Amino acid sequence: MGVKLYWSPVSHPAQAARKMLELKGIEFQPVEVMPGMQRIHLRLAGFRDGTVPALKLDGRRVQGSRQISRALEQLVPEPPLFPRDPALRTRVDDAEAWGERELQPVPRRIIRWGVVNDMGLRRWLAQESKLPMPDVAARTSGPAARYYARVVGADEAAVRRDLIALPRLLDTADALLADGTLSTDQPNAATLQVLASVRALDSFSDLAGLVGNRASAAAARELFAAFSEPIPSFVPPEWLPSGPSPA
Repeated sequence: MGVKLYWSPVSHPAQAARKMLELKGIEFQPVEVMPGMQRIHLRLAGFRDGTVPALKLDGRRVQGSRQISRALEQLVPEPPLFPRDPALRTRVDDAEAWGERELQPVPRRIIRWGVVNDMGLRRWLAQESKLPMPDVAARTSGPAARYYARVVGADEAAVRRDLIALPRLLDTADALLADGTLSTDQPNAATLQVLASVRALDSFSDLAGLVGNRASAAAARELFAAFSEPIPSFVPPEWLPSGPSPA
């Protein structure tokens, strides 16, 4: 079986896809896609869209964490990413869809806004991505940063809305974990989808007070190693919701 995973370590959906492959025991070749170059790299590799994760699977091309979870489940049914019980399967499907639709875009929008507006963050990302001459890369990457921010709607108003909504979103993640929809002893597709996003949020220095003490954050740290060094501060403090993270 020939499997290639096109991914980036700083991409939380790509981290979820990598964990799926590891849990299934599928050998794969990781192909790292540099931030800012993903659209070109993936088009050259024959993919229609310019986003990771992207998977070459015995000649098939599959993109998106939800599409990958289903392709892998069909290919290697055990261990399952989806429960056999119909009622629980519905809950997991719904939670996975919620995670992709509501939670997954939040860390992406926040960091893409930051990369446009904070040169220090742009330099940090260049260093994390092991780009040559990171200072030069940071100074010259403004047009690409603005393009990728526009693609996901990462403007000031959207980021402010995300930050206001974040406690409610994390409440939902905690509730899904508490009621067993997100299983951790045998992680399912929703577990990987949701907790990868929580792990990404947990890496923002600015969000430590909102995320750090959450039950979902503790579970995410158990499941995923750190995606990167802590992301340096760049969010204006006045944008952050007040109040501590639940213990």
